Amino acid sequence: MSEIRRDPVIGRWVIIAPERATRPEPVPVRTPERQPAPCVFCGGQEGLDPHEIFAVRATDTLRDTPGWQVRVLPNKYPVLRIENKLEREGVGMFDRMTGVGAHEVIVETPDHDVQLADLPEPHIAAVIRTYRERMADLAGDERFKYVLIFKNQGYLAGATITHPHSQLIATPVTPKRVKEELNGAEKYYDFKRRCVFCDIIRQETHMTPERLVFENDAFVVLSPFAARVPYETWIVPKAHACDFTAIREADYLALAQALKSILLRVRTALNDPPLNYLIHTAPFRRPRPGYWATIQHDYHWHLEVIPRLTRAAGFEEGSGFYINPVAPEEAAALLRSVEINAAAPAVGRVEADILAAGPVGR
Repeated sequence: MSEIRRDPVIGRWVIIAPERATRPEPVPVRTPERQPAPCVFCGGQEGLDPHEIFAVRATDTLRDTPGWQVRVLPNKYPVLRIENKLEREGVGMFDRMTGVGAHEVIVETPDHDVQLADLPEPHIAAVIRTYRERMADLAGDERFKYVLIFKNQGYLAGATITHPHSQLIATPVTPKRVKEELNGAEKYYDFKRRCVFCDIIRQETHMTPERLVFENDAFVVLSPFAARVPYETWIVPKAHACDFTAIREADYLALAQALKSILLRVRTALNDPPLNYLIHTAPFRRPRPGYWATIQHDYHWHLEVIPRLTRAAGFEEGSGFYINPVAPEEAAALLRSVEINAAAPAVGRVEADILAAGPVGR
């Protein structure tokens, strides 16, 4: 039987409709064949794009040369440009501003033929550390209010290049979707003097664990109560923190373990679907008149994993409802039941350098 569930963070209503799962399957959209190596992102091809912004690399290697583990490049086709000057103006009743921002590509490995889930946890930790370093660096630009880290994996999830990579976009405004979460978390805190995400963790780990998929000492992976799409999951730190850039040194490997676990479970259970993941964190906090004083208490950063198994249609676009044909409890049960190979490949030379040295090399 269908039911309508309310998201406790932003107040959005979601229709959980298991009967929809029995509809006739549509003709699938053809996915283009995987692009062969080498590509501009592959190890050994650094000369094709010699604009390295940042890299995790062996200490005895030079910029724009082989020997890197994670590499950050400017997007060749940026949504927003860092060179632009921020200018705002009114156009009659409308408002506009110049397209200022930053758009970077995080190349996750020199190897063209792997997925992030196949990398050993120390390598995934280096990718996560790179996210943090780039976000913290861009926070120093007064033009930017927010940085969104996201990954498109698979053509139907928006990926146009098959080499494993993720992206970041810095924006001069806080995105609407993030602002909805921020406002919802603030209202919850004003009423209860508690963080809504911390309450969700307590509920889902102690009272209703049927939506819990995985946990370790630092993170929980859960299927949210009002999941928008089938098999949506959130990775949430157990320790309260509003800002991803404040992630503790000891938590890089724990987050890598949680992320690897859910990516492997989704791939195994759902036949390697296209997916997105994204990090929602607090905007850059620069005190100003009327500044929101409780954000460090009421908001809680998290990573959302969203498989692309369904498409929005007329009702969704017209109403703002999501229709999810898989109950979150069933999704979590299936993902929990997946047996994954926890054994990671041996730590390579660059990974050993990173673990020994700690900070990311440039």
